[in-house]
Amino acid sequence: MQFDFEFRSRRSNVLATNGMVASSQPLASLAGLDILRSGGNAADAAIAIAAALNVVEPFANGVGGDCFALYWDAKAKKVFALNGSGPSAMGASIDELKQAGYEKVPLFNGQAVSVPGAVAGWQALRDRFGTMSFDELLAPAIRYAFEGYPVTEWIGATWKISAPRLLRENLDKSKPKHLQVTGPAQPSGNEFLINGRAPEVGEIITLPTLGETLTNVAEFGKDYIYTGDFAKKLCEHVQKYDGWLEPSDLEGFKAEWVDPIFADYHGVRLYECPPNGQGLAAIVAAKIASGFDIAKMDNLERTHTLIECLRLGFLEAFNWVSDPKFGDVPYGELFSETYIQNLRQTIHSEHAIKHLQSGIHAVGDDTVYLSVVDGEGNACSLIASLYTGPGTGLVVPGTGVLLQNRGALFSLDHKHPNALEGGKRPYHTIIPGMITKDDELFASFGIMGGFMQPQAHLQVLSNLVDFKHNPQQALDMPRFNIDVHPGEGIGSEDPGGNVLLERGFSFDEMAALSRKGHHVTPISGLERIIFGGGQVIQRDPISGVLTAGSDPRKDGCAMGY
Repeated sequence: MQFDFEFRSRRSNVLATNGMVASSQPLASLAGLDILRSGGNAADAAIAIAAALNVVEPFANGVGGDCFALYWDAKAKKVFALNGSGPSAMGASIDELKQAGYEKVPLFNGQAVSVPGAVAGWQALRDRFGTMSFDELLAPAIRYAFEGYPVTEWIGATWKISAPRLLRENLDKSKPKHLQVTGPAQPSGNEFLINGRAPEVGEIITLPTLGETLTNVAEFGKDYIYTGDFAKKLCEHVQKYDGWLEPSDLEGFKAEWVDPIFADYHGVRLYECPPNGQGLAAIVAAKIASGFDIAKMDNLERTHTLIECLRLGFLEAFNWVSDPKFGDVPYGELFSETYIQNLRQTIHSEHAIKHLQSGIHAVGDDTVYLSVVDGEGNACSLIASLYTGPGTGLVVPGTGVLLQNRGALFSLDHKHPNALEGGKRPYHTIIPGMITKDDELFASFGIMGGFMQPQAHLQVLSNLVDFKHNPQQALDMPRFNIDVHPGEGIGSEDPGGNVLLERGFSFDEMAALSRKGHHVTPISGLERIIFGGGQVIQRDPISGVLTAGSDPRKDGCAMGY
């Protein structure tokens, strides 16, 4: 493959034996490494990193968002899945939104706020696998919040973009109604600003109100978030912006341990969290791709084949991903070899599949992903988000807590499995990944970025397995991102929809993909954020050597000892 040297990462793999962490911000990685050095395990370090990222990358995750995790227990030789996503308010109503003139759930208003599940996820992870107290695990995050830290490059760039949403000023009324930022001005947005502006790259910022909230979580655990004064403040602020949440919606909320789903792929096993997360798209795509000899393909054929596998995988995800408490996913049929083979046979090497509506839109807003492997071989793959950047942009006054807009992913079609209903969890884009080989940990990994995530999971999986890349190589390689809008490329001469290609694909490859029916758009510069940013940690089962890579599309790093 032609590789653009201007894009090439200057990073090398990090190797260690006693423990390894990787995240999208160096101070957060350091927090996790310090926990490992002080005797904590993978679960402990993951919680410390997640809390620190809440502070140092605040527009990508937080107390007001959700999380998912996969945990490899080295003794049990088993992968466990944690769903830390919250449901909609019991009072949520499709009819109310339609009567208000909405065709989709508004992204930036209170109706999009579901119960935040992140802290419940931290609690569940600590209670089952952790060994240290919240006081110890949240101490680095609290210190960063009160003492301050310098803002890094990618994070600083997104901070400036997000600042107007925080204050709800200079509102643009020309956009479709569901994309408008409406409602009264929000003074609490200043809790993330310096004199009303976003911090510059390298400028030190403190977040004392968020520090106070984390201090209370350290003392009282998840109950501080889901009961009492904090829950009341959160709901009052959501209702001020037309949301439905009541304190009763938060009370008693717990994260849920569930069975992961998996696909066997060329000698390894890929694990994902089940719905309501979109890991189903990656699993179906990997099952389809497993029937092709990807390693023997040139880059053109490989790219085309993986694009088609993912288009089919997303089609199944959009049909089935929803809260499983409201409807079963037919795994037996969906994962059967007969069904997968029938999907595989629709893929042609010469042209993209016609009449296939995937409905995917490239979203580049931030998420955080972290990976930890400890010296005993336990691993935690954890991802957290507010959905689109700072979520709704709503900040619970005096708390430093940004509120997510995950409810925007509900359908307003009463007949759809993912239709908005009270007490229901929405379709989730954030997915952690885990790979095993011969019943041993092979890699703890994940890549952020909305609907890019299943696509990047399959591409990085193929890099690691088919091409035997090391973690840093697997992350450095240029990626594609399917961007298919409903109504585009359906029954037309352009069946493949729009495919965004990162710099590094040759002109000949781009032209050939176009001839196959894919609309090709090259992407470079800051816009590369749409290709996500990830972390990979591998472990040698014999020597115990840990090898890690960190994505050059983010500010983070891997650290080991």
